[in-house]
Amino acid sequence: MDLDGVSALVTGGASGLGLATARVLAKRGAHLTILDLPTSAGEAVVSEFDGRASFAPADVVDTESVSAALDLAESHGPLRAVVHCAGRSHAMRILDKQGEPNPLDNYAGVIETNLIGSYNVLRLSAARMARNEPLGDDRGAIVMTASVAAWEGQVGQIPYASSKAGIVGMTIVAARDLAQHQIRVATIAPGIFDTPLLGRLPQNVRDSLGASVPHPKRLGAPVEFGELAAHILENSMINGETIRLDGAIRMAPR
Repeated sequence: MDLDGVSALVTGGASGLGLATARVLAKRGAHLTILDLPTSAGEAVVSEFDGRASFAPADVVDTESVSAALDLAESHGPLRAVVHCAGRSHAMRILDKQGEPNPLDNYAGVIETNLIGSYNVLRLSAARMARNEPLGDDRGAIVMTASVAAWEGQVGQIPYASSKAGIVGMTIVAARDLAQHQIRVATIAPGIFDTPLLGRLPQNVRDSLGASVPHPKRLGAPVEFGELAAHILENSMINGETIRLDGAIRMAPR
């Protein structure tokens, strides 16, 4: 798929991996709709795109606000590209320090945002794409975001790891399901990336995390995620696959 002139939606696009992806897609000539929470920096972020980006305040689990974001994206042309980066984490163990089960709400909240939110964006976007005329091989393509925690979740990551493993499991099924509509689905599973979350850590901790990557021994750059997302959108043979983007890291238990 040629991204020049295409309408593209990036969720979680006001910061981190999402913002880096939006910048890469804009350089390829796409018109961006950046979906992020109303409390995000989305309004300020779109100003850097010289009129080629719009901000859609939305929560990925809310059908009405996601649908409004898709309406906005389609006002710039048929929606053909979606990169879904929005997500959250919550550190918790199964049992608390007294040996009692931790609250179910803490687990359910992460599952709702990361897994149900991913499915919500997937289903609503696919319905729009299915109405498109084909552009080359595709009517559209959707890139989702998992994590290496889907395979090697660390102690305290049980909600996050569960949600990301669900996205990995969703990928091939979604690709097979939507093949009849000429819509591709693929997923990126990043390792340790230099996002604003890690930016709050002391430099020595960041250096240690980077050194744990076999090669290259550094944190991933968000633009590297964005470049892979763009390549997936452009390459019509990438479908139903989850691609680890991690420098060959395999996470330790802690």
